[in-house]
Amino acid sequence: MDTYAFIEDYLSDNQNGMKNLITWFLNQVMLMEALQQAGAGHYERTDERKALRNGYKSRTLKTRYGETTLQKPQFRNMPFETQIFGKYSRVEKALVNVIVESYLQGVSTRKIQDIVSHLGIEQLSPASVSRMARDLDEQVQAFLTRPIEHKIPYIFVDASYFKVRDGVRYVNKAALIVAGIREDYRREVLGVTIAACENEDFWLSIFEDLKERGLDGVQMVVSDGHKGIQKAVEGAFLGSSWQMCQVHCSRAVLKNIPRKMQKEIGECLRDAYGSEERLQALADELNDKGYRKAANTIERFIPGLLNYTAFPKEHWKKIKTTNMMERMNKELKRRTRVAGVFPNDESLLRLIGAILMDINEEWVTGRRYLSDERE
Repeated sequence: MDTYAFIEDYLSDNQNGMKNLITWFLNQVMLMEALQQAGAGHYERTDERKALRNGYKSRTLKTRYGETTLQKPQFRNMPFETQIFGKYSRVEKALVNVIVESYLQGVSTRKIQDIVSHLGIEQLSPASVSRMARDLDEQVQAFLTRPIEHKIPYIFVDASYFKVRDGVRYVNKAALIVAGIREDYRREVLGVTIAACENEDFWLSIFEDLKERGLDGVQMVVSDGHKGIQKAVEGAFLGSSWQMCQVHCSRAVLKNIPRKMQKEIGECLRDAYGSEERLQALADELNDKGYRKAANTIERFIPGLLNYTAFPKEHWKKIKTTNMMERMNKELKRRTRVAGVFPNDESLLRLIGAILMDINEEWVTGRRYLSDERE
């Protein structure tokens, strides 16, 4: 399958995206093995040729993403030998590294060549490796720009921070991630952008881009208390509400409370989150005790702390916080730890995008995240 057809197939059925990516990659590996063993390209005329190509033979292979059908090259005058089927457990581990680690140096040709060498495939040409890196990059970009086909009543936004090289210094950059819960109550990764700031205009541009891709039906946006997000929500999603993540609110309040009292006040906060009156009473109590900053924090967020109660009660636990995003961010940190510092924004976006493809595959094909009130 050529790259264009691959992207078209992926866009039309993104639930099988990761399996398609694995299929494409393993077919590319076998093509490179065939080039090495034949000693010449498919239609190349040369005295160095050792074998003539004779089409392909379909072979199935079971992966953790499901059974896939590969196209094994055939020769007329000698058997074609491949490492893929005999050593797949090792191939799959190396493949994960290719999908992830190949992005660490901004699609480094040398890096990909080193990883593919672990499959037992030596002396790949720089042109072949560069082509593989370029095509992998296209698949991730296709995922990040794909049409949004479902209505998304709840969206969640959060940022995860990484060190990126900027000239001779290293700076913190935010991977701004937007995910949603669809009308069928399954989760879906909607987009990611790398940024050095999180102001209103930036978030508004992200939301408008998602709307151009088809984002529709948004009823509530859940995030931390960043003012830029709140203002952008008001501008981009008229008629929707903004929910302040209760976990982030607790953190913001407790950092202004002495450590010895944080457990007690934390419990008071959890009890107060169900009622605006209780929240105001707790703010008044903290103010009377001299914890003005903590009290002001509660009062500032009260208008956004209870918006989740307008939705089905069985959804409350999972839509009043950004815990869904926190777990995603932990997975991103775990799987990017090998990278250390990223050489540029592009390499960070490629790696994050590749990991999010994997996470999205599990989300859209897995169990529903919310229960259906009709059941």
